[in-house]
Amino acid sequence: MLFITRMLLLRCPLLLLLLLLPDSRPQKLPTRDEELFQMQIRDKAFFHDSSVIPDGAEISSYLFRDTPKRYFFVVEEDNTPLAVTVTPCDAPLEWKLSVQELPEESSGEGSGDPEPLEQQKQQITNEEGTELFSYKGNDVEYFVSSSSPSGLYQLDLLSTEKDTHFKVYATTTPESDQPYPELPYDPRIDVTSLGRTTVTLAWKPSPTASLLRQPIQYCIVINKEHNFKSLCAVEAKLSSDDAFMMAPKPGLDFSPFDFAHFGFPADSNSGKERGFLKSSKFGRQMSPKPRVDLQRVCIGNKNIFTVSDLKPDTQYYFDMFAVNTNTNMSTAYVGTFARTKEEAKQKTVELKDGKVTDVFIKRKGAKFLRFAPVSSHQKVTFSVHSCLDAVQIQVRRDGKLLLSQSVEGVRQFQLRGKAKAKYLIRLKGSKKGASMLKILATSRPNKQSFPSLPEDTRIKAFDKLRTCSSVTVAWLGTQERNKFCIYKREVDDNYNEEQKKREQNQCLGPDTRKKSEKVLCKYFHSQNIQKAVTTETIRGLQPGKSYLLDVYVIGHGGHSVKYQSKLVKTRKFC
Repeated sequence: MLFITRMLLLRCPLLLLLLLLPDSRPQKLPTRDEELFQMQIRDKAFFHDSSVIPDGAEISSYLFRDTPKRYFFVVEEDNTPLAVTVTPCDAPLEWKLSVQELPEESSGEGSGDPEPLEQQKQQITNEEGTELFSYKGNDVEYFVSSSSPSGLYQLDLLSTEKDTHFKVYATTTPESDQPYPELPYDPRIDVTSLGRTTVTLAWKPSPTASLLRQPIQYCIVINKEHNFKSLCAVEAKLSSDDAFMMAPKPGLDFSPFDFAHFGFPADSNSGKERGFLKSSKFGRQMSPKPRVDLQRVCIGNKNIFTVSDLKPDTQYYFDMFAVNTNTNMSTAYVGTFARTKEEAKQKTVELKDGKVTDVFIKRKGAKFLRFAPVSSHQKVTFSVHSCLDAVQIQVRRDGKLLLSQSVEGVRQFQLRGKAKAKYLIRLKGSKKGASMLKILATSRPNKQSFPSLPEDTRIKAFDKLRTCSSVTVAWLGTQERNKFCIYKREVDDNYNEEQKKREQNQCLGPDTRKKSEKVLCKYFHSQNIQKAVTTETIRGLQPGKSYLLDVYVIGHGGHSVKYQSKLVKTRKFC
């Protein structure tokens, strides 16, 4: 039977315990004290940096490159079952298991003097022993024997590639221990559904859970480099201090790329909503770590799962590990890989020279437009009118990026032209909601459909000039002569800024308003930009009533832009 003395486990170096002390007679090693042993294996520090392999417990250790390491254990009786498992973590290992006879006991009827300690060490360490098994690689490999001879067993390990972690497990009761979850007859992971940003995986349950009723949970690992052969290898990649994330709430599959790593930026609140940002093992918050192109999550005992928020047309590797939560030991399913579907090809809208095009973009969506001037040109002008929130515009000429900016309100961009050049425009919508805009592209520099606007498009109301039937307002103009129209609409007293914001579609022109709401229209400009201010008094209002005022500026091409709406209220008593 594989065992270690209590003195060996508690205080003595290995060879001092396996060999006799100079002033003592040989003694038989005791069998395993199960109660003591269970207490000892719960204390992981007990076997830290020891050369002893305990019976029935997994140990973790470290190898320096090209520096061999040797472990020992003793099997007392012949015909003993034996199982040894070696798990490489982040580098291939060379390992060999051998056995040699224990040193014969010294005779008490002899000289009475025991053999010197150094001579006994030489007796063991100089003998090669019989090699039982050897392996070289990074797979989790096993030595299993139903009938092993008694003797001193040596496990020699070597890493020639780099410093590395590894794990070793040995037992003389493999039938009853079974610390590693058993794999089903078909241990493959199936890809049952594939989308542009999602992959659904399914696998058969471990018999350890379905038949033996032991607590098993499944842990998924997703990365873009390769499959992993052990959970130990995953931990080495991420760093051993990292802990598994909690499984998501029922009905919500985990999206590991909700975090700002793995190259998938996402809403910072999404993780909080799903409730899996805390460590399930140590009960502490996840600490910021360097970005690693790998994610993992434990999902409980379900055997179908959808990974979302992946990148289109990208290959991912998926690994599944069954973990025995009693022993914290795991077994790897056969990993798989899949490439997400390509992004749906966007229909490209052709822009005509000097013509305004209306564009609608879904929330977080994008639209592509193409402009190909028919004649040679020195300059090209893009005029953009964002009706609601800001939009992102990118302009490429023959594949080269010329412009990338955020546009709010009306903006005009003039770029250097090139003969026979083609321009690709990418418009990206707002995260808040759908976007609407108007865009005009032209190679004729004097062609301008949108009116010019001042930097400040607010309407100012003069409180001291407010009466029971009128209000006085002012707004800025430009050096360009434009037509301005002002409209009024009575609103309830509880009308607020939020309602006003929802109605701020700057692309809706005066033609959408009722005739009764029109106050007046007038032309206005000033060569001195500092004096480009106009005022207007709106009369015929009711005492103590609220009104929403809108000013529209109309360009030469007939396109209008609305200033920011202004909420005013007449005096109740005069």
